[in-house]
Amino acid sequence: MVLEFSKFCDGSKREFDLEYVPESKIVIVDHLLPAPDDLVRIKEVKYVKASNEFVEVLFSDNEFNHIYEDILYQMCLRTLHELFDADTVGALSAVVFNGWVESVDKATGQDTKGCVLSVQARKEEFQKINLARVEPKACFKALKGIGSSTLHSLTPIAPVLKINRDDKRFVASHEVAGQLDERFNLAAMDWEDFEHLIRELFEKEFSKPGCEVKVTQASRDGGVDSVVFDPDPIHGGKTVIQAKRYTNTVGVAAVRELYGTVLNEGAMKGILVTTADYGPDAYEFAADKPLVLLNGANLLSLLEKHGHKAKIDLQEAKRILGEKP
Repeated sequence: MVLEFSKFCDGSKREFDLEYVPESKIVIVDHLLPAPDDLVRIKEVKYVKASNEFVEVLFSDNEFNHIYEDILYQMCLRTLHELFDADTVGALSAVVFNGWVESVDKATGQDTKGCVLSVQARKEEFQKINLARVEPKACFKALKGIGSSTLHSLTPIAPVLKINRDDKRFVASHEVAGQLDERFNLAAMDWEDFEHLIRELFEKEFSKPGCEVKVTQASRDGGVDSVVFDPDPIHGGKTVIQAKRYTNTVGVAAVRELYGTVLNEGAMKGILVTTADYGPDAYEFAADKPLVLLNGANLLSLLEKHGHKAKIDLQEAKRILGEKP
C-alpha cells in the first residue's frame, strides 16, 4: 500500500512486485525503472530572434547519462526509505531492492528486460543515513549495492535475492482435459480431478515462457487450489485460483475466503472457478477487488477456447452425487 500510493513528480505510479519472508523479516521488491528512452533529453529551449524560432538544446551524452543514473539511484533509495519509514511495528529487518528495466535491444530490435541494480539494506543501518545530504550513487555503493559501472548501458546483473517461487504445498499434477467430451458432466466429476482440470486449463490460458501453474495438496492448505507464477517482474507475479465443483449457488462466504487468501499469499489477483453460479452478494463483494469470478458458463467457454468440450448439468450431478435437490 505504501508503494502503491507513492507517486513520482511526473504523476506516474510505481510498478513493482514483492515478497515478504516472515522468517527473516525481509521484503524483496522487484521494481520497474525507466529506460533511457523514457526520459526527456531537452536541456533548454532558446529563442533565436534573427530567425524568429525556438531551438531545442539537448543534454550532451555525458550529462544525460549522469542524470539517468542519478534518477535510478534516487528511486532505489526513496523506495527503501518509504518502506522502512512506514514500518512502525518492526516487521522489517531489511529490504532487498531489485531494479528492472524494460527496453529495446539496439542490436536486435527485440524487447529485453534485465535487472540493472540490486541492494540489500538493513533497517538499522539505513535509518542512520541522512538522505538529504548524500550523493545517491555513493550512498548506494556504501550499502554494498551491485550494478553495472554504467547503468545507462543496461548491462544485466544477478539480483542479491530473488523472489522465491517454491512452495512445499505443491504436488505433481496430472492431465484431465483429454478425457472430456460433450457428454462429460463437470459438475459430477471427482473434486480432485476438477482441481487438476482447472490447473491444466489455466496453464494453457497463461501459456508464455517461464509461466507456471501448480496445484496444491488435497488438504488445500491455506485455501489455495492452484497458483499461477508469472515470471514477469513487473506485470506478472502470483495469482491464486480456487476451484469449487458446486451444484448450488456460491455465496459471498467463498468469495470472502478467496480475498483473504489473496491477501495472505501476497498475490496480485484471485480467481474463483465454479461449475455453478454466484449470488448477487458475491458479485457485489468482488466488484472493487482484484478478484475474478468465473461461473459454469465461463468455464465451458474457456474449455472450448482451448479445444475441449464438456457439459454442466447440475440436476444430473445432484442425482449422481446423492445430493438433495
